[in-house]
This record gives sequence, structure tokens and C-alpha cells, in this order.
Amino acid sequence: MAGEKEKKKFALCIENKDCEDLEKRKIYQVLPDEEVEKEGYLRVIDESGVDYLYPQSYFILVQLPQEAQEALLAVS
Repeated sequence: MAGEKEKKKFALCIENKDCEDLEKRKIYQVLPDEEVEKEGYLRVIDESGVDYLYPQSYFILVQLPQEAQEALLAVS
């Protein structure tokens, strides 16, 4: 399946109201989940290291060079 070859998605946090596990101005990995995206949410791996649903309005999706993606994934 194309899962491993899919390009990873990342998002910049711009809001963290009532969310202890998000930091503003930090980049987080976004996991694919079309169903929740239709409802206005993103599945994000937050500071706890676990994926949770957060409002899309809390993030801006960003495109990162491959080298930057690898660096972010290596530290998570």
C-alpha cells in the first residue's frame, strides 16, 4: 500500500486554548484521517506523544523540505 510512501503532513500550531499538550509556534505531525478532517479537525501527535483530535483552526498546514521532515520525525 502507499501508506509508507505518502508524504508526511505537518502543521504549525497557532492556537492552544484549553490544550495543555500543544505549544504555539511549534510544528506537529498530522496523521491522515479524512473523516475527521471533514468535521473540521486534525489528528495531531501532540506533546504527550499520542495523537488527538484538535480543531483545524488551531493550525496552519506547512510544507517542509524532506530534510526538515526527517529531522522532526527523528526527534519524536
